[in-house]
Amino acid sequence: MTRPAHRGMTEQAAERQQLTYRGFLAELLMAECDDRDRRRSERRIRAAGFPREKWLTDFDYDANPAINPATINTLATCAWVRAGQPLCLIGDSGNGKSHLLIALGAAAAMAGHRVRYTLAAKLVNELVEAADEKILTKTIARYGRVDLLCIDELGYMELDRRGAELLFQVLTEREETNSVAIASNDSFSGWTKTFTDPRLCAAIVDRLTFGGNIIETGSDSYCLAHTRAARVTA
Repeated sequence: MTRPAHRGMTEQAAERQQLTYRGFLAELLMAECDDRDRRRSERRIRAAGFPREKWLTDFDYDANPAINPATINTLATCAWVRAGQPLCLIGDSGNGKSHLLIALGAAAAMAGHRVRYTLAAKLVNELVEAADEKILTKTIARYGRVDLLCIDELGYMELDRRGAELLFQVLTEREETNSVAIASNDSFSGWTKTFTDPRLCAAIVDRLTFGGNIIETGSDSYCLAHTRAARVTA
């Protein structure tokens, strides 16, 4: 009479052991998946070509009161990237534009999107060289394939007509399909100093604002205030 009971206990122990083993395998598989996702995210971050690490969690909203945290949190969901919408960060130097541009780009890369960062002048120079070497179509297509193209320091340098036209081709390639995010130290009305052809300037502004997000980061330099404060405490 005791043997069936003993066998039942053995079966229960085996079942518990089997469940424990399955749980261990499940945890191992989840850890492997998490590690694989992490490595993929790191590769996408490296491929983006960001000049330095910047994260949204490090952004100081108290020092940049012109920027609404709720707006940035909404952008961090990357819905605008999935929708192919543009983003413009407009404001004077030193008030967080590049930080937000890089951090939002990093958030998009972490979310699985292909991202590329470049300076405006560098992009234009690359396009001019590509045109001279007869590989412009290939170069524009390469920039057209990424899900998010981040262009920093637009407006710092005047572009000749050829450079502006080549940049316009890149923006047209991506229009309403893949997102472009730009950071500029000048308002749209001041872009005539960068794009000297008024009609071309208007067309570029239209490409970068239609159905997009515009964030004005203000005119007070956080970097300058931080430097002054550091000098006073020193």
